[in-house]
Amino acid sequence: MPTVESSPAQGAVDLISNLRQLHGQFAAREQKVADFVAAHLEDISSMTIAELAGACGVSTPTVVRFCRTMGCDGFRDFKLRLAQNLAVSLQYLAPSQRDAQEGSVNAVDQVLGALYATVNVMRQQLDPERLDAAVQAVATAGQIVVAGVGGGSTMVAQEAASRLFRLGIPAVAVSDSYLLQMRAATLGKGDVLLLVSTSGEAGEIVSAAGVAGGYGATVIAITRPDSRLAQEATVVIEADLPEDPDILKPTASRYAHLVIVDALAMSVAQLRNEATTENLRRIRASLTAYHGRTGPQPLGD
Repeated sequence: MPTVESSPAQGAVDLISNLRQLHGQFAAREQKVADFVAAHLEDISSMTIAELAGACGVSTPTVVRFCRTMGCDGFRDFKLRLAQNLAVSLQYLAPSQRDAQEGSVNAVDQVLGALYATVNVMRQQLDPERLDAAVQAVATAGQIVVAGVGGGSTMVAQEAASRLFRLGIPAVAVSDSYLLQMRAATLGKGDVLLLVSTSGEAGEIVSAAGVAGGYGATVIAITRPDSRLAQEATVVIEADLPEDPDILKPTASRYAHLVIVDALAMSVAQLRNEATTENLRRIRASLTAYHGRTGPQPLGD
């Protein structure tokens, strides 16, 4: 049987996947190490190389060869990378404590339950004065750039820009990190950079906040309190939201962020009532001319 002794795994980003993919391809003695590691993932970080070799019945050079086959520089590097893997992987490896009842109807109930719980937490955290400050800045903005990175934040940012342009305020959503830095640099006094970040730690978001703020723009952040982004923002709408431990449930925090965006847009619309009404009338007229329907309908949703 061919072995991978002289052909290390490419990279060592996911050692757990490497263990599975290379099972049966290691040299015989290295396979003993691989089998022991796979069965004792959580114990390896506290073992010395001599202890691991003794537990596997092999020599310490064999353990070193195994580590290199796995794409690591040596045993110390292997232990560090495995510990990093486990820090984020255990919840996916352990049996999940999910509701015993399955089915699409129960899934709807579970999603709604998470939505209600998260939005209720957000409602208790919301500071009316900060929301009012954000409304005033958006209502008088010359232009607005809305940004988020990652799946949920990107979707919320796109929705926010879609809401705001209908009110007659130039608004654009950005998710590309380089374009975000460029857009931030074009903003100035009277403009708004609206940032959505669950963690508040994404480097490109924090950097853009610093750039826009440095040129005098108002930086509004929907994010976790005391985060790096919160420290850079002019106005912080705090949302420190729990996530469900069930890894198969969708992230519920995006619902709370959408509620904040809708409340922000509605308040701005009410503040700019005359201009907003005329803008919405024009949009409705253009859509009617386009598809011919005149009954009640969403404005481009």
